[in-house]
Amino acid sequence: MGGNNKGNRRRFGAVRKLPSGRFQARYTGPDDQEHTAPNTFASKTDAEIWLSRKEAEIRDQEWTDPDSGKILFREYAAAWMTERTLRPKTAQLYEGLLRLHINPTLGDKLLVEITSRHVRQWHTKLEEHGPGSSTVAKAYRLLRGILNTAVEDELIKKSPCRIKNAGVERPEERPVLTVAEVFALAAAVPPRFRALVLLATFGSMRWGELAALRRHNLDLEARTVKIDASVSEMKTGELVTGRPKTDAGVRVVALPEIIIGDLTWHLQRFSEGEPDGLVFVGEQGAQLRRSNFTKVWAKAIKKAELPAIHIHDLRHTGNTLAAMTGASLKELMARMGHASTKAAMIYLHAAKDRDRKIADALGEIVKEGLKPKDDEGDDGEAGVLEPVG
Repeated sequence: MGGNNKGNRRRFGAVRKLPSGRFQARYTGPDDQEHTAPNTFASKTDAEIWLSRKEAEIRDQEWTDPDSGKILFREYAAAWMTERTLRPKTAQLYEGLLRLHINPTLGDKLLVEITSRHVRQWHTKLEEHGPGSSTVAKAYRLLRGILNTAVEDELIKKSPCRIKNAGVERPEERPVLTVAEVFALAAAVPPRFRALVLLATFGSMRWGELAALRRHNLDLEARTVKIDASVSEMKTGELVTGRPKTDAGVRVVALPEIIIGDLTWHLQRFSEGEPDGLVFVGEQGAQLRRSNFTKVWAKAIKKAELPAIHIHDLRHTGNTLAAMTGASLKELMARMGHASTKAAMIYLHAAKDRDRKIADALGEIVKEGLKPKDDEGDDGEAGVLEPVG
């Protein structure tokens, strides 16, 4: 048997006994560099088992350089951000999620140190004391995306993000206005914003799309609006105009005849005059800002005697009404500007639920019509069940 410090040569790697009595394992990796196990072993057999696993990783092309993942998560995340072309609003969101919710717990850990247990503990703490379920889901998706890239970069072998459905947002159910409430709200806002309320609803448009809309995008004769831009308001106050988030967001939406008169009236009185002019501007002629519109909106809600709702609920209402017309999934996706079927399916289910309520109401009418008559029939028998004419 070889001496304690000379090492025992194997077909792959080497094991040697240390003066402490424990065993050390070393091997040459695919990078032609010698690598030592991160810890020592109580027995030679344990060290050989570890080497066998490393040999299998190399054979199955699953080996990663154990030193490559020795980079702080916050440093890798910062590089991850700079290597991507992100929309300004998305970059702002990601920066906030990292700074406020991810880096305080995981930022100073090495990539190779982050385990599934670390992620579970971080996620549990965020859910219990964090900013709300929607933000927690966004933070988890961002963490998972960064660590998945680390896997692709061969810095870690597999992602520690394995919490089922942790990245799924479950937004609270938003209110749906009646048609009468929509028009009551349109009457309650200042006249220059009446068409905005109607277009947000019946054109299924987002705030940013309304703020970016130009005159040449409206074809009132054809009753269509072309949506090809969106405005984002940054925390710095800067307004950034760009294309919609996805290619599906660029779309042409047909408009109902009933709002064309309001749009015509609006273009004549409130829009910028040139063909490329903005359709909607503020009281002082400046581009719309959601932050400035908040007070206008709050006053209109109170005047129309409506519960607290958001401007986005107008689009939600329009989508719901569109689904109730019997529109197909593909038609709804095109109108809403969604590349995924997920959101459109929500509205289809809502429409089915509404249809079921209509059917139940019809059933009650039928039951009422089939109730026995109070007077007896001519033959002396109790009144016969028959529909009312």
